[in-house]
Amino acid sequence: MATIETTTFRLAPGADEAAFLAADRTVQTELVYLQPGLVRRTLARRGDEWLVITVWASEEHAAAAAAAADAHPLRRAFDQHLQPGSVQVARYDTFE
Repeated sequence: MATIETTTFRLAPGADEAAFLAADRTVQTELVYLQPGLVRRTLARRGDEWLVITVWASEEHAAAAAAAADAHPLRRAFDQHLQPGSVQVARYDTFE
């Protein structure tokens, strides 16, 4: 059963959107895409709210990727663009 992970957030006040988008591309290609079990990841926005949808092969893959990313420098660089306290992560099991 696959797992869909949603992450919503707002950019920090004064954050440069172009710099954020560059950080997102870097974290996606140099960190997330290298994680076992990744199926797909995409970024979207509505107004000032951003959404990352990541599909993992399983909950175990999602949890392992989160643990690997927690202390990674690319993840820290990405997180510097986010408004503290605005990040919400949820995981959902798919029906197959």
